[in-house]
Amino acid sequence: MSTKTPQKADILRPIQNTSTKYFALVAVAGLAFALFLLGWFYQLYRGLVVTGLSDWGSGGGVTWGLYIGAFIWWVGIAHGGIILSAAVRLLGMDRYMPVARLAELLTIAGLSAAGFYIVVHLGRPDRMVTSIITHYHITIHASPLVWDVTVITAYFVLTATYLALTLRYDITRLRGELPDHFGPIYKLLTVGYSEKEDEIVQRMVWWLALAIIIMAPLLLHGGVIPWLFALIPSMPGWFGAVQGPQFLTIALTSAISGVILLSYAFRWAYDWDHIITDDIFRGLTLWLGFFCLLFLWLQLQQMITGSFVAPVDLTHVWEANFSNALYLFAIGLVAAVLAYIFAQTIRPSLFTKRRAVVCGIAVLTATLTEKILFVVDGLLHPTFDIYAATPGTYFPSLIEIASIIGTVGMVTLIFLTVAKVFPVVELHAVEHLREKQERERDHDPTTHD
Repeated sequence: MSTKTPQKADILRPIQNTSTKYFALVAVAGLAFALFLLGWFYQLYRGLVVTGLSDWGSGGGVTWGLYIGAFIWWVGIAHGGIILSAAVRLLGMDRYMPVARLAELLTIAGLSAAGFYIVVHLGRPDRMVTSIITHYHITIHASPLVWDVTVITAYFVLTATYLALTLRYDITRLRGELPDHFGPIYKLLTVGYSEKEDEIVQRMVWWLALAIIIMAPLLLHGGVIPWLFALIPSMPGWFGAVQGPQFLTIALTSAISGVILLSYAFRWAYDWDHIITDDIFRGLTLWLGFFCLLFLWLQLQQMITGSFVAPVDLTHVWEANFSNALYLFAIGLVAAVLAYIFAQTIRPSLFTKRRAVVCGIAVLTATLTEKILFVVDGLLHPTFDIYAATPGTYFPSLIEIASIIGTVGMVTLIFLTVAKVFPVVELHAVEHLREKQERERDHDPTTHD
């Protein structure tokens, strides 16, 4: 039986307290997800034709659209989340410990949404078995889809292991205050636990974090997924070595934005002002600005390469981008966020948590828009356009649009569910915060006689 301290009571509040607002949010998120499922069932009944996606040929259009753009977006958010959490542990960034687990959970939720998009875009769910699982030993050699599934599965397992190891410490010490109806889950997660393993687990988590950081440019959003696009010379909008770094910067900007939104939501809902402090939001906002700068810089490299005496096919791609209001809107959003963050560093009084949230929403909107346009324009402007007489167009169908709203609802439901089972802030984080406050109090002369 654990002794309940104020710090423990704080992180247990989401588990023990359920308000009307919680049920209202569950209802809204559930409705959004249900509407998407309804559209997907209709797609299963009628076929992918209901999305309006066309095959190459006289029909014009594109074979991939919002589904694949959103898939890349969710994978980026997920991969950026685990990189953020790994950096906190590996580099000793104690300042961000209270949001490290939120980043890990964002990875689990984001990978779940990305994996769901693969199933949806396959057209028939049974193809996950017939085309991937049962023939994996064959398809792994040549199928980009199987590479995607492999990387997503590998990082889902890595993140789940990473999360489970840190949960063992928390669950053991908080078991007396955790709900009994989840007892079997807690028992499974803490099987064989002893305090002797704490030091070993810390080393294991450190090595896992190191592996994640090393693998980030190789297998994560800087590796396999951009390579699937960057190595196709017949698609000038995709081809090029810049895609790996570009995808990685988009992943990190999106993940930091997601963590900002989650941090604000939990702080507001459970009065965690003293846990998720203003200092954390300031730091996250500065990191967001840094990666926004890299994002815009890499976009600039592509703009110059594509517009200054470039090959004809590449010139067409960038002419399409420059004439596309959505692309300019996305770049403008990121530029506006960067301008605000730069102004905030010069004049700190400009900072507010709500403005940080607005920045997060703006960046997530921009990165989603950019990724969808990246996929669509890349397909609409190939090098060998044999159907130039009937150029295709693309506009997302209602089912595709509903998929974005639905997967956001799905991710929200994952967080709402997890928050009722496990602490979303590590016990180590609040213990470290308490120790820091005690040290500051001991060194504060106003606290002594």
